[in-house]
Amino acid sequence: LFVRRVQHLLLGNDELQCFVALCLGVGVMAGKYTREMNEAKPSDSDGQTVEFRIAKLNQVWEKAKRMQLSPVRLAELHSDLKIQEKDEMQWKKLKAEGFDENGEKEAQLRRNFNVILAKYGMDGKRDTRPLESNSLKDHDTKEGDAFDDPRLDKLWNKAKSSGKFSNEELLSLKREFQHHKDKIHEYNILMDTISRTEEIHKNVISPLEGDAKEHVLHQKHTELKQKMKDLNQGFERLRKLSHEGFTEDSEFREPRVIELWEAAKRANLSKDELDSLKEELHHFETKVEKHTHYQEQLELSHQKLQHVEALGDKEHIKRNQEKYNTLSEKTRDMGYKMKKHLQDLSNKISRQGLQHNEL
Repeated sequence: LFVRRVQHLLLGNDELQCFVALCLGVGVMAGKYTREMNEAKPSDSDGQTVEFRIAKLNQVWEKAKRMQLSPVRLAELHSDLKIQEKDEMQWKKLKAEGFDENGEKEAQLRRNFNVILAKYGMDGKRDTRPLESNSLKDHDTKEGDAFDDPRLDKLWNKAKSSGKFSNEELLSLKREFQHHKDKIHEYNILMDTISRTEEIHKNVISPLEGDAKEHVLHQKHTELKQKMKDLNQGFERLRKLSHEGFTEDSEFREPRVIELWEAAKRANLSKDELDSLKEELHHFETKVEKHTHYQEQLELSHQKLQHVEALGDKEHIKRNQEKYNTLSEKTRDMGYKMKKHLQDLSNKISRQGLQHNEL
């Protein structure tokens, strides 16, 4: 009734119509302005524009740009740092509200940060993992491909020579092996981080501080055990896949999605919950594939830019640099959204599984 009365008042009153239109226009502009302000990049104490709202993350980013990282790897680092930034900002808010009194979440964030440093070779140690471990190289199925693990190498060579897989299936299988190799690398980083923490723990004098660190170490050992369990389950799946081949009813293609689906099936969820999760995982898999496509385009764009730079045509360089910068920004953004979605899905599966086990 109120809306009809307003409409009636507006009819034939041009000045009032103009006034309402102007108000609506200002509202839309204000919304757009607020959104742009929220998306604007942060500034440091000197007013200089920076990538992140946390100083140590900017230091890592600036150092990484000086290193010889590939464009794809640099974009991956950016996504990891954005996730770290989000988690740390959330933790600061919780801390201000009186949560995390025992420092469990803070210790986990510190460990996550150390994992990022080690993953990209910025922890002061020599990283034995090749810089190019990306699935973009999957089409290069050369003889003697190695996964730096005797069990994986043996399984891979056996699968390649079995004749059970088409070329496309071999590429999918190689992605799964590469994913497992990355998980082993992450496990080794975590184990190394815990070893160093234990060394510090031994030198603690204060008994109160010692008790706090004992709790943190217990949490880390629990996480380590879970990762080892995941690795064993992952290897068992690879072994089965290598011997039996892909089945017609395989739900997913991407290793990360398959891993989540396997975890969901083990979590004692109801049929409705599994069906709902399956649909969400299909959406997530599309996101992962889209991100992989952008990574490939970024790599090609970088190669083209290098070629054009060698020729020295300034106009061509400018055009290709702009295209490369746009692709780089898009790949970083998609990488962050994909990793955040992965994080949310992992938490959701863990939470639902825990609830069912408690019941």
